Amino acid sequence: MKRHEIREKALQVLFQLDNTDLTLEEAISHIFEEDQELNPFFKTLVYGVAKNLEEIDELLKQKLENWSLYRLPKIERTILRMALYELKYMEETPPAVVLDEAIELAKTYGDEKSSKFVNGVLSKFVEQ
Repeated sequence: MKRHEIREKALQVLFQLDNTDLTLEEAISHIFEEDQELNPFFKTLVYGVAKNLEEIDELLKQKLENWSLYRLPKIERTILRMALYELKYMEETPPAVVLDEAIELAKTYGDEKSSKFVNGVLSKFVEQ
């Protein structure tokens, strides 16, 4: 599986966790077969976002202008969380790749304004 596909699967899992009572394992089981081997990149991304969610959300709140984190559409909030985790904790992925991937996910899963919004927020983290 390519990293883009892995990110899509991670997005699906993390999206389920937002405002539900599902555990991480339950959300993963809705996306993957029970006996399916999970890709190490997927595991790092999903478990890392879940583990560091409070810190990621605090960082996002600092960069959102005229928005509160919980007023954002769930898909944009989830994409931003994933991308920020990659930028902050997965230094082996170049920031330009993280931005491109997040923008592509926003184009695919969000509305016509999502990709520009995601790009604007994430660019603030890359410029630091």
